[in-house]
Amino acid sequence: MILCFGEIMLRLAPEGNLRIRQVLPGRLDATFAGSEANVAASLALLGQQARYVTALPDNALGENVMIQLRGLGVDVDSCVRTEEGRLGIFFIETGANQRSSVVIYDREHSSISLTSPHAYAFEKSMEGVSWVHLSGITPALSEQAFQSTLALARMAREQGANVSCDLNFRNKLWRWKPGVSAGELARECMTTILPHVTLLVANEEDAKDVLGIEAEGVSVEEGKINAQAYEEVARKIFDRFSNIRSVAITLRESLSAHHNNWGAMLFDADAERAFLAPLDSDGEYTPYQIGNIVDRVGAGDSFAAGLIHALNSTKHADPEKALRFAVASSCLCHSIKGDFNLISEQEVESLVKGFASGRVRR
Repeated sequence: MILCFGEIMLRLAPEGNLRIRQVLPGRLDATFAGSEANVAASLALLGQQARYVTALPDNALGENVMIQLRGLGVDVDSCVRTEEGRLGIFFIETGANQRSSVVIYDREHSSISLTSPHAYAFEKSMEGVSWVHLSGITPALSEQAFQSTLALARMAREQGANVSCDLNFRNKLWRWKPGVSAGELARECMTTILPHVTLLVANEEDAKDVLGIEAEGVSVEEGKINAQAYEEVARKIFDRFSNIRSVAITLRESLSAHHNNWGAMLFDADAERAFLAPLDSDGEYTPYQIGNIVDRVGAGDSFAAGLIHALNSTKHADPEKALRFAVASSCLCHSIKGDFNLISEQEVESLVKGFASGRVRR
């Protein structure tokens, strides 16, 4: 059983590439989304036993969250229902061409930000769990949410479970400690959680923003990625946190809002080497060219889920195979509207084998 802990929200988005000022007052597409919930949903769809723990308002919105996740195969019986707080909301404008996508948060006083660590009964939630997944988003919400995340990370490692954590730095969050900047607070809290982590997931910017570890020859804004430089980033992370056994870094080259190149690196401490994916026929790193992105939000979560699934499977557990599977899974996520990666293991395996034409299957 794999347990994911964190906040889930209501995601509201204008249709297509419209801006919010073009549609309000009017219609917005409503779905549920949240980093750790995205991972739980993807894991369940890939065939894993996935359990999701969060705090939800005891109303129809909270009930609908549980109904949808149950429908995807996620165990939500350990979720806390509370009279305190609300379901957080975020608005997303999908960018186009040179216009970036924009996220607007409306999540203060959410139920999870007000719920104490003792309310979750983590001991019971951990029954039968061999892996726990966390992210740097939930600790950014409040001191209560940070303490809950830390308590679960400690318990998981004490019980011998693997712990994965996606750094997921969000500069618009981390505002709950007056007089401390978002970056400083993130570093203070995440360096307390990371000593309990075995697999660390990040993107090009997270290691720099949270840990102060920067890859040379990289400019995310200019779409320049030096894949080899991230091996040195991983080594520096290992030097600082000897408990971490694997570091995975997604590599996104943003050519425009609609066209990204996508790949990743995995440094495995036991193998003492870095792996890159995807590779061409000569074994050279050649990222997927995603030229018509439907929705990129949640792609990092689909990568984390793909990697966790692969490492917990018999077919893909080898680090190199696991990375190929994770990158292919997250590549396909760019073709799905909404945060949940509604993709099967067979579809991912097909892309790994090179079937990327998008032909109709009959």
